[in-house]
Amino acid sequence: MPQTILAQNVLAPLYTVQFVLLLACAAAYYKAADVENVPPLLWSGLSVMVFLLTWMVLRWGWFGNLVGQGALLLGIAIFRALRDRPNV
Repeated sequence: MPQTILAQNVLAPLYTVQFVLLLACAAAYYKAADVENVPPLLWSGLSVMVFLLTWMVLRWGWFGNLVGQGALLLGIAIFRALRDRPNV
């Protein structure tokens, strides 16, 4: 009896709502960095890395992905506040 080979779709993660959410978050961070006059690829790259960490490694789901993006935003805000504070 011949054995059938089941083809696996390696691009399956690209057909999810989470991937669209990843692109939306990266675009939002890119635009925010552009407005803040900082390197846009740095912020959007951090967004993609955090999203992939929460999506592929930690498997938190879409809500966890948004929590990760919020944590990134908080981290950027704290870093910028500490960096730009006046010396008293």
